[in-house]
Amino acid sequence: MKENRLASLIALRRCMKQYKHQTVATPLHALVVPSSDAHNSEYLADRDKRRAFISGFNGSRGLSVITPHEALLWTDGRYFLQAERELDENWTLMKEGVPEVPPYQNWLAQHLEPGQTVGVDPMTLTHDSWRVLEDALVNAQIALVATEENLVDKVWSEQPSYPEDPIVPLDIGFTGKDWETKIAECRSVLVKEKVDCMLLSALDDIAYVLNLRGADIKFNPVFFSYLMISQERIVFFLEDAKLTDSIRTWLKPKESVKNVVQFESYESIKPFLSKYASGSDKPRILMSSDITSGLSSLVSANARVIKTSPVALLKVIKNQTEIEGFIQCHIRDGAALCAYFAWLEKELSHGKDVTEISGAEKLREIRALMSHFVGLSFETISSVGSNAAVIHYRPSEETNRAITKDEVYLVDSGAQYRDGTTDVTRTLHFGSPTAFERECFTRVLKGHIGLANALFPSKLVGNYLDTLARQHLWQVGLDYVHGTGHGVGSFLNVHEGPIGISRRHIPSDPGLEENMVMSNEPGYYEDGKFGIRIENLVRVVKADTEHRFKDRQFVTFDNLTLVPIQLKMVDPKLLSQEEVSYLNQYHLTCREKVGPVLREMGLEDGLKWLMKETCPMG
Repeated sequence: MKENRLASLIALRRCMKQYKHQTVATPLHALVVPSSDAHNSEYLADRDKRRAFISGFNGSRGLSVITPHEALLWTDGRYFLQAERELDENWTLMKEGVPEVPPYQNWLAQHLEPGQTVGVDPMTLTHDSWRVLEDALVNAQIALVATEENLVDKVWSEQPSYPEDPIVPLDIGFTGKDWETKIAECRSVLVKEKVDCMLLSALDDIAYVLNLRGADIKFNPVFFSYLMISQERIVFFLEDAKLTDSIRTWLKPKESVKNVVQFESYESIKPFLSKYASGSDKPRILMSSDITSGLSSLVSANARVIKTSPVALLKVIKNQTEIEGFIQCHIRDGAALCAYFAWLEKELSHGKDVTEISGAEKLREIRALMSHFVGLSFETISSVGSNAAVIHYRPSEETNRAITKDEVYLVDSGAQYRDGTTDVTRTLHFGSPTAFERECFTRVLKGHIGLANALFPSKLVGNYLDTLARQHLWQVGLDYVHGTGHGVGSFLNVHEGPIGISRRHIPSDPGLEENMVMSNEPGYYEDGKFGIRIENLVRVVKADTEHRFKDRQFVTFDNLTLVPIQLKMVDPKLLSQEEVSYLNQYHLTCREKVGPVLREMGLEDGLKWLMKETCPMG
């Protein structure tokens, strides 16, 4: 494997040396390979995993820079341990956030000579990222070249093909709005923004607007496409093979001729946009800030409006049908987790072998029993001991370990149901946890409860809440390097912007308001020993306050996830009476909501486990 990776790196450098560009006579002195596709997707189809192919690093976030003599990979703290495992001796890990590590743009400006060139496929770098990179290079008199083709594709001899899974409609019983209503909402944005049309490139935006779901990216029910909406027309760019009679029928308007959908091939987006943008009426086009430079560059600067996707702002606030779907799918998902933990505890008590991989497979089998189950929402993080310290660990044949009574077990998992998306993390010990493990778990739990009980003004950005989840770890000099919360789609992507809770300011965050859904997931990771994370999905709800400040509405969180938190891992001496009361009430709710599902499905072991794990604390 390492030999193949080195051969690919050598071949890529040869392509860089031989590269000819119509405006730049010199070869490429550096190549940037981002972790992205033409839609700035977080998770990728196998064909688009170019950075993973060339580097060997399989984390979801990272960026590679290749020069004739160096190969470097930038990634953040969630992936440091994973990258150290997966990169070979030909690569240098650049740890983002470490003071002495410069951003990749600065590194290029510092290490290349004036007059040299940097290449990147403009369909894999966003408009904003291109501008930042270009500014850094221009100041150093280095040219940024948009390659006509992706050079990694030229050396990837066994590159997978794109998926051919069908696209299916999602009924209004799950969406709460028909697609024509959503088109009308988009057209209202056009009026507000004083533009002629919007071009949607984010795959979940398009799936949301058209009430369609696909399977082009594993775990994400989306499909490769573009969508243009103006006041007079709708243009849907889609692979010809995916345009079935059922899709044509689904997108047949009920009344308005303005809602007649014009179908174009997926590959025609560039020539279509170029022609449309250069038309005599000089249309103003709204594009999201994560549009690729390869598309934004086809529209003149004075004709494009680059902003946070208006659809992202629409879909982040769930309607009542979606909220009810979230509530119901989390009850069923909680039943699946209870049945799994009961099974796992029983297997271990009988001395049977269960591994990280076989445990994850069993959990999927149980979830598949639940109504409206479609698949997983991400690859299950089933991790034991030192593997759990790798924040985004995925078990493989090389790393697979047995789940035992001697080490902490962390499982972060989720499912896609037609009525919602789940994401839950629980950390358990099936033997006797150490005093330090219990202290760390309890401090994480205190942060989790502190955030869950937060009461704050509506539209406050999540960045301001992050300290609530970390304060009890900080008190003893501990911390974690990932964010505390992310938005979640409704039978869409498990990570959904633009909201979040993190130390990092998110410029596009509109602030938290009623009926948004997000995660609450503080953690702690002891390198080489164990990892702890407690994650619930929550929805933002109105809060009743004793006083009212200038008629401002206050909000709080309500738990969607209903899975017991293992009391064995808790040190009661570290909890306040209010925190004990919270935990008891949460567990009572788990009993009341999840118990009937387990009983109805005949999952008696799961029901017994639920009752045992939800006994009140004194």
